[in-house]
Amino acid sequence: MGKKWAPAAVLVLLALLAVFCTAGAEEAGEARLVPLISITTADPAEGTRFATAPVKGNVARSIASWTPGYVMPPEPYYVDCSVTCSLPDGRTAPHQAPARVKVRGNWTTSYEKKPLRIHFEQKQPLCGLNGGRAFKDWVLLAEYKDLSMLRNKAALDLARKIMAEDGLYCSDCALVEVEINGEYWGVYLLAEQQECAPGRVSVPEPKKNELGPRTGYFLEFDGYYRLEDPMVAFAIDYADFAPLTPFAGGAATRPFRPLSTAPDGRDNVGYTIHSSVRSVAQRNAVRDFLAGTYRIMYAAACQDTALEMPDGWGTPVPSARNPREAVEAVVDVNSLADMYLLSELVCDPDVYWSSFFMSVDLSPGGAGKLRFEAPWDFDSALGNRYVCVDATGFHAANVVDDVDHKYRAINPWLAVLMEADWFRNLIAEKWTALYDSGALTDTVAMIRADSRTYEPAFTRNYTRWSNMADKSPLDYELNREAFACRSEAESAEQLAHWLERRIAFLNGVWHR
Repeated sequence: MGKKWAPAAVLVLLALLAVFCTAGAEEAGEARLVPLISITTADPAEGTRFATAPVKGNVARSIASWTPGYVMPPEPYYVDCSVTCSLPDGRTAPHQAPARVKVRGNWTTSYEKKPLRIHFEQKQPLCGLNGGRAFKDWVLLAEYKDLSMLRNKAALDLARKIMAEDGLYCSDCALVEVEINGEYWGVYLLAEQQECAPGRVSVPEPKKNELGPRTGYFLEFDGYYRLEDPMVAFAIDYADFAPLTPFAGGAATRPFRPLSTAPDGRDNVGYTIHSSVRSVAQRNAVRDFLAGTYRIMYAAACQDTALEMPDGWGTPVPSARNPREAVEAVVDVNSLADMYLLSELVCDPDVYWSSFFMSVDLSPGGAGKLRFEAPWDFDSALGNRYVCVDATGFHAANVVDDVDHKYRAINPWLAVLMEADWFRNLIAEKWTALYDSGALTDTVAMIRADSRTYEPAFTRNYTRWSNMADKSPLDYELNREAFACRSEAESAEQLAHWLERRIAFLNGVWHR
């Protein structure tokens, strides 16, 4: 009897085992609902030092200036590694690729959990981002000072909704978990490197033997420009620093020159070119283009005068166009209106200082227009720091305090056209269409859904890192409402509620 039924019994046992294993796999998949990025260094002796020890040099020097006995750490450095990306549902088999990895960022390099940059030897797609396109460079944002870990994700979601129809580039992103040499490293936001590349910022770059100015440029409005190689850094004079009228929704404001009130010389935020530069002629051409473009914008909005640059850059001369046409000849005004809306919506504390990007294609056949795109760096925004804490007021084109409350400044690009009725009307049209589409409330819903869905991953992250239990390293970074949050869920709700209030305030201003 036993021998007769043995095959059937085995089949039953195998079936039960299969069910058990499948259930276990599903439970494991539910426990890890985001992709896993595994980084394995080529040199076992390196361990995780590359991800824990380095601090950006200018940041380390600042810390040393007020910290007696501070031991200067190494600058961020690349190490050879292999990278594996595993999706939680098993749809895609894990793939391993040779790469290099290092710490990236500025002040964020001073935290215990640091952001990382991955550079693959060969172009690789990651987690289906950007339509599954392959690139060599990707970044992992640590989200250490954002206790919800959702601000960059929400801001980039808003950016894509605002900018997509105008063909502007904005990084795709996805939450992932990371391990280094088998050690759990927490939740990160996988995003795209800010760079010129087909599918990212799509402007041509000069080949090695091309030294002329007729090429494409990708630039950052950058308070750190003095730390860069002079070949890729410069400043402009903003129409001889003519005063601007800060935009405060119709409230009376005093004119403000596009120079900060800093006593230590930080009075002129410059520019860093992030695309390839082969010659001084190229650097000077884009410098002169920016200076001339701003002068055209100022003349049109503040003096009702039309100017143009006959050679594509350089000193503007009187034009037969009307003032609006003169601006539209050198500026993608839709992109500037989009960037204003995003910046005003999220209240980015750094808008006067850095991470504000633009591009221009000066190549033969190129548009020759300044485009504002590639928005970036929002972990201090959306009600996290001391900016628009109650979600009301005007920020993006207004005079604002610097993040350390030592001086005041303005972003001249966002402010200069706000005196023009036609430009404010364009903003209102865009806001009305965006609000009426429901896209803004969809982002609020996404924040709450992400917090619930990925709770197991967030719990693992805050078991690994101490910043939720001990917020002392973040004390100066967070406003009191953000600081009071005791869990990721509370922080996500604080973020969602702030955004709801911000949307309501701006709707009262811009909806037509």
